[in-house]
Amino acid sequence: MASGYHRVNFSTKATPVILYEYPLHERIRTYLRLEHLSLRLNQLATRVDALDHHFALVTLFEIMDVAARPDLKSDLLKDVDRQRHMLEGYRGNPAIAEAALDKVIGELNQSFDALSNQAGKAGQILTENDWLMSIRSRISIPGGTCEFDLPAYYAWQHKTGVLRQHELAQWMTSLMPLTNAVHLLLKLLRDSGSPQKVIGNGGQFQQNLPQGRTFLLMRLALDLNLQITPDISGNRLMVSIRLMRQGEDHRAHAVTDDVPFELALCS
Repeated sequence: MASGYHRVNFSTKATPVILYEYPLHERIRTYLRLEHLSLRLNQLATRVDALDHHFALVTLFEIMDVAARPDLKSDLLKDVDRQRHMLEGYRGNPAIAEAALDKVIGELNQSFDALSNQAGKAGQILTENDWLMSIRSRISIPGGTCEFDLPAYYAWQHKTGVLRQHELAQWMTSLMPLTNAVHLLLKLLRDSGSPQKVIGNGGQFQQNLPQGRTFLLMRLALDLNLQITPDISGNRLMVSIRLMRQGEDHRAHAVTDDVPFELALCS
């Protein structure tokens, strides 16, 4: 199912929209999950409440779990390298602002160096912290971090919010080469797609994808006021969208009206 965030106003209209994104490649699915977790971690870590910091640690451990995939780092390095070589090909193009191009290529070079210079997987250094790993081993157990199970963690939650923030920032540093690369790649991927106005006839939409071009991400913007959600499926050959609305029985029911929305395919 698509992961939905209204990160940007996809439409130029004043109508509020909700933006859904659907990965058309497993690698992009992993990147989106990492971005989702990274955004949540950054938001929670800036707060001062102990409960927020508890869930910041939950999220940090989730990022470590996703980052444990053995080929993730090499995939990111290949994608960053591919992007910078592709952008180098735009040099001398009068339609491209050289200063903006230099800035993006510089960010890609910095991301590539930071990721390649990091030993092991993202967050690997955190596995050497016995205190953190004791929390990690129990945090998925319902009620497993009570004070009688982890008194040292209970004491940490009673530190000042500023001290906890400082320690969280230190632990998050080991994840930054990975998450920064993911954020940069997804930004460039999103920028490659141009929104098109389409109609879901009878609440359904299908499109065969053009051959000879590999699309990695689909973005779909719906009028927020319609209270419609998309049921999306897709692969490298085609995408299919069925529009649904939650009824009074709290079940999703197929929409039968024609529904306009905006669609972008990103490669």
